Amino acid sequence: MTNSSIRAGDTAQINAALEQDIPVFLWLSDSSSVPSDVRKAIEQAINKYRSKIAVYLVDTTSNADLAQRFDVGRHPVIVGWHNGDIVSRRSRPWATDVAGLLEKLAGLAPKRDDPNSQKEITVADKPVAVTDATFQEEVLESDIPVLVDFWAEWCGPCHMVAPILEKLAGEYAGKVKIAKVDVDANPQLAGGFRIMSIPTLMFVKEGKIVGQAAGAAPEPALRDALEQLIALEIPA
Repeated sequence: MTNSSIRAGDTAQINAALEQDIPVFLWLSDSSSVPSDVRKAIEQAINKYRSKIAVYLVDTTSNADLAQRFDVGRHPVIVGWHNGDIVSRRSRPWATDVAGLLEKLAGLAPKRDDPNSQKEITVADKPVAVTDATFQEEVLESDIPVLVDFWAEWCGPCHMVAPILEKLAGEYAGKVKIAKVDVDANPQLAGGFRIMSIPTLMFVKEGKIVGQAAGAAPEPALRDALEQLIALEIPA
């Protein structure tokens, strides 16, 4: 699993993250700015706990569903979430509240084998099958940009684009990951991202969805899209 970082997530991303086994920390506020002491506490915790926690800063003005789900009003709210339930919720939190909740969530993180050793980095030169359970790690926490192909076995156009993606996965190995999500086998992801037709191609960089297109695009268009994805700079 890659190192965690602060993400400005949207509703679909966060709903997908909440389905995973990794603890999730949410800062929910109707302002895009975060107090400097709170941001410092979050960054220190990420440094300390690395891949144990997923952290999202949520602007509730553009994520009304999450604001309603977690009962966010005029004041900022922090929420700790793990295994389908709220671990802790606090309105108008101090930086010390933030640090304490992050520490608590880190203690709930799934135990991995050899946690003190670095995971060997493997370069995928073929499309990677991604599921509801692995989407967080394989896509949202990927060290490199990801093209996600939402497909199904019965979909003719999906089979038309599949050999192209197979070829591009080899050519862009180490630069872009090609991920494939079978919508029939993974309904939570398909529903969470409101996939209405297939194939749908989603472009993700640094945990953010930066583009989406439906239909079987030709190879030149896909190659151009990957080049743009690699060159794209995500604002801090």
